[in-house]
Amino acid sequence: MFERISRSWTLVKASADVLRSDKELLLFPVISGFATLVVAATFLMVPVLGLQLFEGGKVGPLGAVVGFLFYLCQYFVIFFFNTALVGAAMIRLEGGDPTVADGLRIARSKIGAILGYAALAATVGLVLKALGRRAGGLGRIIINLIGMAWTFATFLVVPILVSRDVGPIDALKESVELLKRTWGENVVGNVGIGLAFGLLTFAMVLAGVALVVGAAYVGGPTLALVAVALAIIGIALVAVIQAALAGIYSAAVYRYAMDGQAPAGFAGAQLQSAFRPK
Repeated sequence: MFERISRSWTLVKASADVLRSDKELLLFPVISGFATLVVAATFLMVPVLGLQLFEGGKVGPLGAVVGFLFYLCQYFVIFFFNTALVGAAMIRLEGGDPTVADGLRIARSKIGAILGYAALAATVGLVLKALGRRAGGLGRIIINLIGMAWTFATFLVVPILVSRDVGPIDALKESVELLKRTWGENVVGNVGIGLAFGLLTFAMVLAGVALVVGAAYVGGPTLALVAVALAIIGIALVAVIQAALAGIYSAAVYRYAMDGQAPAGFAGAQLQSAFRPK
């Protein structure tokens, strides 16, 4: 347990070296976050409230279509900006000096593949969600395990789409093959980064609660609202850094899987130890 946490921090620090060189990479998850909020607000206000598609808690055929379109749009936005992030990270790992415009250019050039991958992910997401609603306690555990397996299987899809002219199905197949062939299926690094930032987020929440309580005691409701805003900004910043580091990490893992050498900013042993074979 402690060994995995230690390895997670090693990976975070190695990824941070790349992020420190190109802080503008943080803009991609920021823009993605705002865009997903706009999509969510649009679907909540127009189809759901305007057309009353979910009256009585039941989802009709039209509601299911709207639900799929919502998932599709959300995934498309997320994958588009993640592709831009990974594309810019690839340039940095190859020794270049990427800009935000470079990342967006790469994402635009892959827009068809991104849309196809978003449709695939939306379908899988809706199916798993529907099965989870009908399943019992054991069934939900199984569904969650399937969802985790899907996350691992798609770990390298975006870097593959960035680097090669392939469709989403071929990218998924290659992602699974690369993970199985090189390190196995148990992706310790992916889980470790999530765990590290999960602990950091939990600490930020505790600090935020203490800050709000202290501000309310000292300055009343107005200062408490300021403290709430600062806490939200702090937690959001942690989420942005995690997203950026995860994108950089996936780009580096793909480069290492293809070349057998660690890109700049990563030691080979660090990437090898991020995966534990069966």
